[in-house]
Amino acid sequence: MMKRLFLLSLTFVSFIISAQIKAKVIKISDGDTITVLLEGNIQKKLRLAEVDCPESGQAFSKNAKDFTSAAVFGKEIIFIETDTDRYGRTIAKVYYDDHKYLSEELIKTGLGWWYHYFSKNSNLGKLEQEAQEKKLGLWSDVHAISPWEFRKQNRH
Repeated sequence: MMKRLFLLSLTFVSFIISAQIKAKVIKISDGDTITVLLEGNIQKKLRLAEVDCPESGQAFSKNAKDFTSAAVFGKEIIFIETDTDRYGRTIAKVYYDDHKYLSEELIKTGLGWWYHYFSKNSNLGKLEQEAQEKKLGLWSDVHAISPWEFRKQNRH
């Protein structure tokens, strides 16, 4: 029984390790979308998991893009694919600088909303609440509107 449990846990750990992909960030589209260069000179666009940053034309959009750029542009990152969005982009959890989670850092600094529709990580909700209470980043704007509401209002 112990041997079987050990082998099962070993299989799980090797799956987790193999699911992590290393890449170099070569482009920042906006606060929550980056392009990476994989082995074999293959480019892949990644949409950050669990966070939704202000859209272009929204307050703090440039701040979020600048934050993401300063954090990961030109750096080696590790990402874990979680899904694909309706635009065909890979949704991924992106880690940099010794395991900092980019989505969490954006939320913590008030430059993105916790994308609770697609996340069960309630810790991100707590970090969003703290940023809101401290009026960090976009939370300094009393009229801050979530990107999903902004997109809904601007559909033609």
